[in-house]
This record gives sequence, structure tokens and C-alpha cells, in this order.
Amino acid sequence: MSPGDASGDASATVLGLDFRTDRVAAAVVAFAALALLARLVGLGARPFHWDEARVGYWTLRYLETGAFEYRPVAGGPLLYHLDRVVFAVLGASDAMARLPVAVLGAALPSCALLFRDRLDDAETLAFAAVLAFHPLLVYYSRFLRGDVPLVLFALAFVGFVVRAFDRASRRDAYAAAVALALAFASSGFAAAYVLCWVAVGVLLVDQPSAVVDGGASARRLLASLRSRVAGRTAPAARASLLFLGTTVLMFAPRAGPHVEVGLTRPTTWHLVLYESTVGALWSFVGVRVVNRWPAWTHELFPYVADLLGTLGDVALPTAVAAVAVFAWNRYVATERRTLLDAFAYWAAASVAVFPVVTEVAAPWVAIHVLLPLAPLAAVGAAAFLRHAVALARGDGRDAAAVAGVCLLLVAVLAQAGAVTAAGVYGPSDRTNELAQFAQPSDDLDPLFENASAVADGDPTTPEVLYVGERYYTAWDPGNEFPPVVQNWGNRLPLPWYFERAGADAISTKNVTTFDERAANRSTPPMVVAAPSLSGAVGDRLGDGYEATTYHLGLWDREVVVFVRR
Repeated sequence: MSPGDASGDASATVLGLDFRTDRVAAAVVAFAALALLARLVGLGARPFHWDEARVGYWTLRYLETGAFEYRPVAGGPLLYHLDRVVFAVLGASDAMARLPVAVLGAALPSCALLFRDRLDDAETLAFAAVLAFHPLLVYYSRFLRGDVPLVLFALAFVGFVVRAFDRASRRDAYAAAVALALAFASSGFAAAYVLCWVAVGVLLVDQPSAVVDGGASARRLLASLRSRVAGRTAPAARASLLFLGTTVLMFAPRAGPHVEVGLTRPTTWHLVLYESTVGALWSFVGVRVVNRWPAWTHELFPYVADLLGTLGDVALPTAVAAVAVFAWNRYVATERRTLLDAFAYWAAASVAVFPVVTEVAAPWVAIHVLLPLAPLAAVGAAAFLRHAVALARGDGRDAAAVAGVCLLLVAVLAQAGAVTAAGVYGPSDRTNELAQFAQPSDDLDPLFENASAVADGDPTTPEVLYVGERYYTAWDPGNEFPPVVQNWGNRLPLPWYFERAGADAISTKNVTTFDERAANRSTPPMVVAAPSLSGAVGDRLGDGYEATTYHLGLWDREVVVFVRR
């Protein structure tokens, strides 16, 4: 099938595809099934990262109280709603908490089918393969953050928009509206995607026109767009309503303790509409833009260097292939492909935008640059494989060329396999290129088992005591409802494991107040202390407690947990 052929060999059944007769669609479904398997194997083996623990803890509170409010500092609302359902049906665990992200990540390859009007069969399959098996996407599809869901819905939005444009399809326009709303509900990084898409639109429409014909082609394109939109007010209104309805469903507060407005209270629906739209937008701007400056400012070039370093470590073949395809499409090809230009501009804009908007230099930022690089790399991979097949068939070329192509292919696959083995399924330590600082490097299952063993379900007799200024909060029951103080964040990821076990926690400011509690014989069966206080705490607890040190980060993040024998 040529890049411009919209029909292929499929009958219109699901998204225009008949998986019984379309071999490409069937292969993509097979990729998705294998991708799901790759994401489910050992899904709960790695202990929770601090970000995961934050989402998991507040989801448990949401499940218990039914109360929910969108808080930009805690990420998008989508994962909270999905995990609440999973916890209610399947129970709470590390693996179950990550299950929605794994499923959504496994759905990524299916997005390649949305671009079949612009990609041929080989390019579509290569695109699906990158989305299914790239180590960076696999790792963070096994991670409770909104980055991979955002990648899925952002790519789906672009794919549906392209199909709606090419086919004048109303259904694709409706699907695009829902996908965009879900992208916003996945992560605040969706705002960066909008900035990138605006840059892509300007470069595609205005830049060539301004250079070549003084704006005449841009005016013709805008006139063409107006003619396409003319007379389609009703479909546009339906798409807008779908976007609004999905947004309200995701961002609307749920009534409960300390939350008076909610979907289940019809008398507050006018407030629900405001809070889930204008209120959510102003909350995001207030937290992520207005109140970010200057406390959360950072130097730009170190963040850019960290991003490029991650891409070099785990996605170098993808990046090199993407750059090569962009150069070929721009300077060599007799007929330029607009889709490839668009993804190239998107990737360049991402490199400029994401180091600015992110507050932490982390490997997951590279996902958002890898996404627009993937289709470019897929086009390059398809061309390379065609060349390899031609060589293998002996089209007049020598054995040295065949050997060179085979060696290059083996090297690329070996690099991807090594990153997958060491990063995705390897240990969580400093050698893991995909792990971020706040990833615990010790197994926390024994801690959870100890907490489960001592939990009695009585909130008046807490089972965990935090000791030290670093972990102290003035009113511990107040930690059950957001917002919480910064010291609560210093405890991560422990609150997730204690809450999951049903163990209630309190805190004391220093060893002196701890002595008073010990004198009253009210010391809980588990005591958490910083290493600097562990000696004094251990002396006061005596032989009745056993101490274990846990590393809650990749470095400089140790905690000592005493458990009553």
C-alpha cells in the first residue's frame, strides 16, 4: 500500500479496520499483545518510586472516603480514577497500581494504524514495533506516572486529527476530541504538547510560505481549511461537547470529607462545571506557572544536557535514524512528506520546551521527545529493511555489503536488548540508566509485611511512629486529606506501604519527646528514624526491637525502621 492509499485491504469494522483480513492490523494487534506481556512480567517487582507512592496513597484515601479534588502538584486525575476502580475490584498492590499504565502503554502500537493514510505497511509495522518495545516506553509503562498515558492519548489525538483531515471523517474528529481531553487528564505535561503543536503549525504553514512566495501558499492553505470547516458547525459542536464532557468527568471533584462539591450532589453541579474547567485551569496556572517563579526555576542547559544524555544512552539508534530520515526528506527526496516534517518539528520543539517546563531532570522527560522521533525512525527502519532484503536477494551487491547491513542490524537490536535487560528488568540501583533518584534501591516487601502484621485496624492505637524533625507533622490525622506539609513528602514512599497495610502513623519531633512517649509505654510496634537518630532511638528501645536499614533512593536517602520482636 502506498503512503497515500487510504483503503488498503481492510473492511470498515473497528476504526476502519477488519482484523480478520488486514494482515498489517493483525500484526499490530500481535505487537500490542506482546507489549502487554512485556509490561506485565514482574510488574510489582520494583518498589514504588516516590511519585508512584504519592499517587497510590491518595488513591487509597480516595477509595476509602470517596473524596477527590484535582491538585496539579499531584498530577492529572486520570490515574486516580483508574486505580480507584482497580483497587476496588482487584485489591491494592504495587502491581495492581501500575496495571492501568501497563495496559495503556500496551495500547500504544495501535496508534500506528491511525497514520496508514500517510505511511506504507512496512513503515506502519516499524512504527508499531518502536511503540511496543522501545525500552524507555516499556520501563515507564511499568511505572505509576502519567507520562505514558499522555503519550498514548496525545499520539491518538494527532492520529485522529490527521485522519479526520484526510478523510473528512466526523467520527475521527469526535475521537480526537475525547483523546485530547484524556491527554490533559493524564499529566500537566499536556500543556507542553500544546506549545509544541503550535510551533509545528507555524513551521508547517507560515515558514515555507514566507520564504518561498511571501505568504501566498499559507493564504491558500487557510482558505482550504475554511472551506473544509464551512457547513460543519454541528459536528464541531458535538466534538466540543465530547471534549467538555470528558473533561468534566475527569476533573470534577468528588464529594466527601472536606470536599462539599461533587458529581453525586446535583445541587452543586453548577460548581462542578466551574471547578472541572475554569477552576482546574486556574489551579494549574497558579501552581505550575504563577507560583513556580522564582523558587522552582532552574538552569536550562544542564536540563537539556540531561535530556540529550538520556536519549544518547537509551535511544541513540532511534535518534540517529530519525535525524537521517528528516535530512533525507528535506534535502534529497523528490517529494517531501509533510507528516515527516511535522514530526521532526515536533521533536525539535520538545527538546526546547520540556527542559523548561519540567521541574526535575528525570529520564521520563525523554519519553516526550522519543514520541515524535519514533515515526521518523520507523520510516528509516523500513527503508533499511527493504535495502537489507534486496541485498539478501542478491541484487548485484557483494557479500561485504550484506555483512555490513547484518552487523548494523545486530548492533541496534543488541543495544535495545541490553538496555531492556539492564534497565527495564534489571535492579533499581545507580547503574540503571532508566531509574530516577527517588527510586528505592531496596526491597520494601518485608517492611510492608511487618506493617501488615502489626496493623490492628484501630486508629486510636497507631502502629507506626516517625521520629525526627525531618518526618514530623504537627497533626498526623491531617495527613489523611490534602494538602499536606513538606515533611510528609520526606516520608515517601513509606506512606503508601503503611496505608496499604492499614497501619496508622504518628510522629514525634525529636528524641526527647520520643523518651516521653517511651516512658508512658505507648511506643508503637514500628518506629521509623533517620540514621542520625537511629543510635539514640535504638538505645531507648532496647533489645525488644530489631532494626533494618532501607535505601529509599538511589543515594543519600536511608531510613532505619525498628520493628518490635
